[in-house]
Amino acid sequence: MSSTEPLIQRFDHLGLISAFFREIALVSMIDSLAPKQGEHLVSHGEVMLAMILNGLGFHRCTLHMFPDFFEDKPLERLIRPGIEAKHLNDDALGRTLDCLFDLGISEVYQLISERVIDRLGIQADSVHIDITRFHVDAEYAQDLDDDTACISLVRGYSRDHRPDLNQVVLKLICENRAGIPVYMQALSGNTNDAKAFVTLTKHHIKSLKAAQNCRYFVGDAALYYQESIFALHSKNQKFITRVPGTLKDAKQTLLTLQPETLDVFEGGYSSRWVESNYGGVPQRWLVIKSEQALKREMLTFEKNALKKTDKEQKAFEKLCKKVFSCEADALQAVIDFEKKCEFIRIENPHTEALSLHKGRGRPKKNSAPENVHYHLAGEVYTALNCVAYAKRKVGMFILTTNEMNNKKLDMKGLLAHYKSQQSVERGFRFLKSPEFLTSAIFLKSAKRIEALLMIMTCCLMVYAALEHKIRESLKTVPAFFPSMTNKPTIKPTARWVFLKYAVIHLHHWHGEKRVVGLKPYQIELLKLLGKHYEQLYS
Repeated sequence: MSSTEPLIQRFDHLGLISAFFREIALVSMIDSLAPKQGEHLVSHGEVMLAMILNGLGFHRCTLHMFPDFFEDKPLERLIRPGIEAKHLNDDALGRTLDCLFDLGISEVYQLISERVIDRLGIQADSVHIDITRFHVDAEYAQDLDDDTACISLVRGYSRDHRPDLNQVVLKLICENRAGIPVYMQALSGNTNDAKAFVTLTKHHIKSLKAAQNCRYFVGDAALYYQESIFALHSKNQKFITRVPGTLKDAKQTLLTLQPETLDVFEGGYSSRWVESNYGGVPQRWLVIKSEQALKREMLTFEKNALKKTDKEQKAFEKLCKKVFSCEADALQAVIDFEKKCEFIRIENPHTEALSLHKGRGRPKKNSAPENVHYHLAGEVYTALNCVAYAKRKVGMFILTTNEMNNKKLDMKGLLAHYKSQQSVERGFRFLKSPEFLTSAIFLKSAKRIEALLMIMTCCLMVYAALEHKIRESLKTVPAFFPSMTNKPTIKPTARWVFLKYAVIHLHHWHGEKRVVGLKPYQIELLKLLGKHYEQLYS
């Protein structure tokens, strides 16, 4: 290229991400934990920044196209002078992923999240836990699972019912103010949600600085396990969770509670406190009825009930064709089957013997059979009390807490804390978006997959932290940033802000560098965010 021709590089929203890294000093933090070894040009902190720039670039490209992504980016500003796209190759990525794994994925991430929370001055009053699964598109050597320090890649992707794919599990704990993950852990693909929560509450809750500073630990129904809530309560940790509808005590509560005894508090909700001692933990159950959910669910209740009844009846017909070696096994199978059924029950269950004689043709008179098999029989009927219970619980659910002081946590507060559980689910949707990094993982090393899950979580952390910082900054001045309807807003999503910073370029011409494409409202936001952001776009 002639020196008289301009060089144009795409800046877009990547400067916001790089400026945030500088503000929090994350590159130097990673480099202090993992100093650069050998003659490599790029440090581990710089590679980590590059991976997060790539992950939040919303480009739908996989990691093997990493250098191509940076080919037209101003790396001397985004990372540091002297770094070129060719330096960010597979070897650099692999070294950093291996180093992060060796340092300890969860431990390093926790240090990063604590610094972000501290620098942003976020005071959360609850943290939320949840689990999701990712599928892994690659073939793996048999000896990978032999490394006990690594996660196991297990066949069968449960979310999409794909038995041909491997899966891994990601556990997140997010604070409720900005939705920033404060803790992450990669788990093997066959991890049970309830057991994972038990392990966390027993062994890791003490190490969670953010969780200790928060009053409430919030989770979905998988957290409501006797060992989990007992472990939390024994550590003086207040919890909020949902009571599973399958629990015997929950069923009895919903059946006996009269809807007219519920207290209306706001937003179409009515509720009532019920004391419980489930799992040996004194707690308060809040039975809630939602008018909005009731209207929505009643539209399909009868249709779904008929469909479920028909499905259970066909399942019993299939069970009746099964051959049992003894009568006791057959009758026990009926008992086990009924426990799984929601709407049908079996009247007069009995067995029918089938004698098997040796040889062909009609057996001789009085000859003893060689073997006897048993088939099940019985009459199927719809249990009206079960239908009544199912109809009664439409639009109703039960929340619970071991906070016994109603002044510290009333009905409205309990519901609000539980609703903020959506912050974790929102993060999972972000991580699985087709525009983000990759919805499936293509690395062929279990160690590197585990490290990549940490990088993906760091992307979510930076995204949520930037969104929080932008919204808090916009609150301090009259609204000026345009919304999707071109009206001023003080609560834009980070994704929308990123889109509004598109088509910003860095021009190199005659030895001068100039950022072009900035609009007045973009410049104003940069001033609010601080010097690091202004300098990068100056």
